Amino acid sequence: MMGGPVMIRSDGPDSSNNTQRAKPGTTRRIIPYTRGHRRSIGFLVVCTTLNALCAVAPPLLLKYLIDDGIMAGDNRTVAWLAGAVAAVSVLAAVVGFGESWFSAKVSEGLVYDLRVQVFDHVQRQSLAFFTRAQTGALVSRLNTDVIGAQQAVTQMLSTVVSAGLTVLFVLGTMFYLSWTITLISLVLVPFFILPGRLVGRRLQGLARRHMQVNAEMGSLMHERFNVAGALLAKLYSRPDRETAGYARLAARGRDIGVRNSVSMKLLFLSSMFIGSIATAVVYGVGGTLSVNGVFEVGTLVALATLLTRLMAPVGQLSNAQADAMTALVSFDRLFEILDLKPLVTEKPDAVALPPASARETAPGVEFRGVSFRHPRPADVSLASLEDFATPTREQAGDSWALRDLSFTVPAGKLTALVGPSGAGKTTVTHLVPRLYDPEEGTVLIDGRDVRDLTLQSLTDTVGMVTQDGHLLHTTIRENLLYARPDATEEELVAACRAAQIWRLVASLPDGLDTMVGDRGYRLSGGEKQRIAMARLLLKAPPVVVLDEATAHLDSESEAALQLALKTALAGRTSLVIAHRLSTIRDADQIIVLDQGRIAERGTHDELLALGGLYAELYRTQFATPALIDEEVAEVEEAPQQRVPEPVGHGHGGPVFFGPGGPEGPGGPGGPGMAGGPGMPGPGPGPGPRPVVFGPGPQGPGGPGGPRPH
Repeated sequence: MMGGPVMIRSDGPDSSNNTQRAKPGTTRRIIPYTRGHRRSIGFLVVCTTLNALCAVAPPLLLKYLIDDGIMAGDNRTVAWLAGAVAAVSVLAAVVGFGESWFSAKVSEGLVYDLRVQVFDHVQRQSLAFFTRAQTGALVSRLNTDVIGAQQAVTQMLSTVVSAGLTVLFVLGTMFYLSWTITLISLVLVPFFILPGRLVGRRLQGLARRHMQVNAEMGSLMHERFNVAGALLAKLYSRPDRETAGYARLAARGRDIGVRNSVSMKLLFLSSMFIGSIATAVVYGVGGTLSVNGVFEVGTLVALATLLTRLMAPVGQLSNAQADAMTALVSFDRLFEILDLKPLVTEKPDAVALPPASARETAPGVEFRGVSFRHPRPADVSLASLEDFATPTREQAGDSWALRDLSFTVPAGKLTALVGPSGAGKTTVTHLVPRLYDPEEGTVLIDGRDVRDLTLQSLTDTVGMVTQDGHLLHTTIRENLLYARPDATEEELVAACRAAQIWRLVASLPDGLDTMVGDRGYRLSGGEKQRIAMARLLLKAPPVVVLDEATAHLDSESEAALQLALKTALAGRTSLVIAHRLSTIRDADQIIVLDQGRIAERGTHDELLALGGLYAELYRTQFATPALIDEEVAEVEEAPQQRVPEPVGHGHGGPVFFGPGGPEGPGGPGGPGMAGGPGMPGPGPGPGPRPVVFGPGPQGPGGPGGPRPH
């Protein structure tokens, strides 16, 4: 998400993403989607046929009414034929209603089938697909393009069939009345069709570009109209630039819409012009023949009426061709999604891991010669789904994210992953639940390659909590039930208690039915993380993959989360990206990663004694004053830079640019910051003491200052 200027591609008319026409064979691929609606299609064809016959009957009845009734002075014939015309009109109305009913049933059924299929297919894509595709573009495919596909089927099944049968019946009746007039009319028919072909090609390209612009606007709104996006725009004061970016997209949509409307109007006017010429020809030639006694006046009136009935369906066929060609683009865009094969798939002969209830101990996890690099964009996504995308590290030819990793996570034990930013820790955790597959080597659970396991059993075995603890925009209850829909109320409460969040939930007016807001923004970071932990405990997987959350947590939330963490990891095979010293100390083994490789491994004491990368990380990220008193002299020599006192309860001594030290009975210690020694609070207490990262212990006067990030 960007808070600065909106990055928008200025695709012109030649953009391949926007002007590409529907691929050959698209129409053939649509046919299978109609097989589940054969019965409704059958009734639709019957109603359409009757409706076409009803279009022909009134002109014939009008002919006999004039020739045999009015001209012959037969009142009884006039009355009977007038009644017949009225009856045909009623029948046409009933049949038209049935045609609309079955047409809607088929088209809406098709929309349902397409939406479910595309949604299911998108859900099965690998995580790499979602890191590249724009959410708004995907939503556009499920909404706008599905509606366009519905229009394509409606045009082909309803308009085309109805208009085609009407043209057939009208021409047959006209031949019956006068083949001369009919042949003259047929000479003009190609002039109805030609504009549709010419304009249809143009409309197809415009339709694809319009859909793409709508998808881009949807993506922009989706990013900016959630809590995080709105907050970012407000914090960086970007509303004018955001509006200008959206205005540029809207202007492209406006221009394409104008060109589309003008093209459609030209098609309509050309059809009307040719229709008027045809009517004039029929009246001129037919009138001359009637005057010369070739046929009667009623025949001329019937022919003129039939010609008007012919113009409408011929025009519909001409427009339907353009509309269908345009709507086929929607099918083509949907087929692009359906043709994209997921990178992570289940083998036909995949086996299931034993369920947790059938195990006495948790299974072990092993990495055996694992190497990984991010897949090429063409393998995981579509260019039309990532128009805002900028080059990222997930490009072809990139260096390896992991290289030749081999280690074991012992069954029922805790393994901590430690390393600098970008070392590959998160990538390692993504390989265990098979969010990605390694390019080389094997990841094994319980001695079995994860690629040989069923995806469902793997999901049941491995539970994962990410650092952000994502929550759905629904109630706490629904967020918990997402892990286990059949969980009882008692199980929900027990999971919340174990995650140290039940006291908060019980204090809310709606309890478990409290809405958490968009991405859980109504809760604090620690509360979100503990609800995510409760969700994991409810699932109760034997293997836990966890990225500890440290950002935005106060000391109370951190302590509660630590208790929840111990409950979640007890007796389970655990792979944790560690950020807390307590987790590192409790780990049965520590894997230190650097640039995608294992730099060191061992226990806390072993690695500290080694004096390598872990020892350096320990001193800069995890150490506390009590553990590194031997470095007091170095700290005391650091220059002291005084900064304003932190705001807090109680009053401690002045603080320096450095972490606060312990405080005397008079007030709290200063915030944990880097630098020189803190000063004692008022009253009796110890003298100045050197400090390092982390808040000092709280004195009786009030709580200590915040911990630095």
